[in-house]
Amino acid sequence: MTIGLEHFLTVSALVFSIGLAIALSKRNAIGVLMGVELMLNAVNLTLVAFSRFSISERPITGQTFAVFIITVAAAEASVALALAVSFYRNRETVDVDRINLLRS
Repeated sequence: MTIGLEHFLTVSALVFSIGLAIALSKRNAIGVLMGVELMLNAVNLTLVAFSRFSISERPITGQTFAVFIITVAAAEASVALALAVSFYRNRETVDVDRINLLRS
C-alpha cells in the first residue's frame, strides 16, 4: 500500500478538526492558543503534501509557504502568551470570558 495525497489530506483534516474543536470549546486562553497552533500545523501539512505530490515548475512553493506560516505562528504564540501573562498578572485568571474586563 502506498501512502498518497489522500492520506495526508485526511490526517490534515482530522488535525484541523481537532484544533478547531479545542479552540472553540476551551475557556482557557492557553487552550485556545493550542487549538490555533494545531490548525496552523494542519495547514502546513496540507501545503507540504500538495508540494510533494504536485507536478509543478516550482515544487518548493508549498514548503516556502509552510516556513512563512511557522514564522507567523511563532510570532503569534509569543505575542499571545505575552498578553496572557499580562492578563494573568492583572486579573489573576486566563479565562477567555473575562477578557472584556481589559477595557476598564
